[in-house]
Amino acid sequence: MLHPVEDADERSPFGSLSADDFYARHSVTHDSEFITNSRGLKLFTQWWMPSAPIKPIGVIAIVHGFTGESSWFIQLTAVHFTKAGFITCAIDHQGHGFSEGLQYHIPDINPVVDDCISFFDSFRDRHAPSLPSFLYAESLGGAIALLITLRRTDGSRPWNGVVLNGAMCGISAKFKPPWPLEHFLSLAAALIPTWRVIPTRGSIPEVSFKVDWKRKLAVASPRRVVARPRAATAQELMRVCRELQERFDEVEVPLLIAHGGDDVICDPACVEELYRRAASKDKTLKIYPGMWHQLIGEPKENVELVFGDMVKWLQSRAGGGGSTTAAGEE
Repeated sequence: MLHPVEDADERSPFGSLSADDFYARHSVTHDSEFITNSRGLKLFTQWWMPSAPIKPIGVIAIVHGFTGESSWFIQLTAVHFTKAGFITCAIDHQGHGFSEGLQYHIPDINPVVDDCISFFDSFRDRHAPSLPSFLYAESLGGAIALLITLRRTDGSRPWNGVVLNGAMCGISAKFKPPWPLEHFLSLAAALIPTWRVIPTRGSIPEVSFKVDWKRKLAVASPRRVVARPRAATAQELMRVCRELQERFDEVEVPLLIAHGGDDVICDPACVEELYRRAASKDKTLKIYPGMWHQLIGEPKENVELVFGDMVKWLQSRAGGGGSTTAAGEE
């Protein structure tokens, strides 16, 4: 099943088509709404459903990464999963995409986790209370997805699996701020939390997308700004990585971990450690040699390999209501 990114071009995720024509071409329907969170911010949410005669086999909740949004690249993956039989939903984090909030500012990850849990639980109850459900997450979204599963200790509805794509379990030393700036981060975060003062070793699109036209599409979104991370946000991202690394042993949800072997943003060694330490009985690790941080930014044959693996994994667990068989792969 060809990934819809092949219909995109460097200007639009829909290529030459309108949004409606794009959805019709891929046999999905689409809807959206704004919700208001507990902090009074309006957050954009949207979802995609398979068109008849396809009968949904599960739900996928998508968690985008830092500087990402649900209406650009990740929307194409949402359509891909929907074509495979899944009702798929997504939310723009505060300060991202169409949601309110200071752009790309996440001084505390916990309210973002709360927003995701609130929307995803409501969506599952409203649209598919009896279907198995999964999280799909990219980059920082991977950290958020893991925190979502670690929050679920109250006996509420669990997740049947999580697909991590380039998960941020640890920031690569090749991308972190150079010494000694990293060590002055807490001071900058306290004094000037929203200042875009923290340099990184290369811009995110340049080191994420291998294919040139996909890199151009990544920065073509009218809601995306290529800029340095804000001080408090950078500090929080590094703190979240440390927290997760301390809690890898608590992860029990079925896992598919997909990661580019040449990812210079999110360290592949950290997801390998997650795989080793996670208590999950069903866990699969796929490190793809030579691939970069954004696996959708790879050449066509790599995209088909990676996302084909994901669809197979999701369909096999949806069909069985969630497998508990160990399935480790390197």
